[in-house]
Amino acid sequence: MEKCCEPPQIPVEEAQIRPESRIVFHTDPRSPGADRFRYLRMRLRELRKAGKLRAVLITSPLPGDGKSTVALNLATALTEQGKRTVLLIEGDLHHSSLTQQLGVKAGPGLAECLEDGLNPLSVVRRIEPLGIYLLSSGEAHSNPTELLQSEALSDIMEDLSPYFDWIVIDSPPVTPLTDALSLARQTDASLVVARAGATPREAIEQTVNLLGTGHVLGILLNGVEGLNRLYSKYSGYYGSNSPSSTSGGTEKRHDSTRPGPIEPRNSDTKSRQITICVPRTAFWGLVATVCTALIFCLSKVPLAVNAARVR
Repeated sequence: MEKCCEPPQIPVEEAQIRPESRIVFHTDPRSPGADRFRYLRMRLRELRKAGKLRAVLITSPLPGDGKSTVALNLATALTEQGKRTVLLIEGDLHHSSLTQQLGVKAGPGLAECLEDGLNPLSVVRRIEPLGIYLLSSGEAHSNPTELLQSEALSDIMEDLSPYFDWIVIDSPPVTPLTDALSLARQTDASLVVARAGATPREAIEQTVNLLGTGHVLGILLNGVEGLNRLYSKYSGYYGSNSPSSTSGGTEKRHDSTRPGPIEPRNSDTKSRQITICVPRTAFWGLVATVCTALIFCLSKVPLAVNAARVR
């Protein structure tokens, strides 16, 4: 990985990491959930070595699919404990959530850079103890969609890119707005987050088609039931923070009334994919859902979505 420029002096702000933030990579680093984000990091590094990959868009078909939680965990994982500089951009100017999840104060951010021409580096903060850099959404006084379609966005990305090894953008959902498509043009690839049993197949297909199969690296399936059973025999490797050993943590049984799994559209592409399964993770008795399956499309072939049911 090539060396980037050293970022200028940037203020440091302490995050208030709460259980509902679901940043498992920080709060439970030995958990199966954190391990799956390590695996995702490993594959992204491989893809970066194979070609141009620095800026990644995290999006979803619909609100509530879990993209912001995935973006926070992935950005934290990519820092490699301080070895890499990672910028997380809060790209949802309509309904921002990252500052609330991190428990940091709101302030000028991306919106002010787009509207008022602020130097983006002047409003970037380093967030500890995660070790990530954050460009928050700020507060837009004009139409956010128009702002993200302006040429100023490209200038901002050009100004930021030399200073960071990775740039992760948490964008709005794709289907309700065109904002994600504007942000996608400023990145090298996209990861799409969908929620098992909730995100309609048609919405996933529409999202992939709008972003373009050549731009979508893979799909992360969130909220799959019953995966903790796969890891129960390895609980000694991960410590005692599993739902089965944490007071108040319970695991729901599979609901047969839920929509069936999303099957591959083309079985010929199955061998080109990698699926990562992550169980539910408990925080002090709170059972929180984290990223549960990743499907990568490693070559320029039609994206096949394979969310095989765990038995």
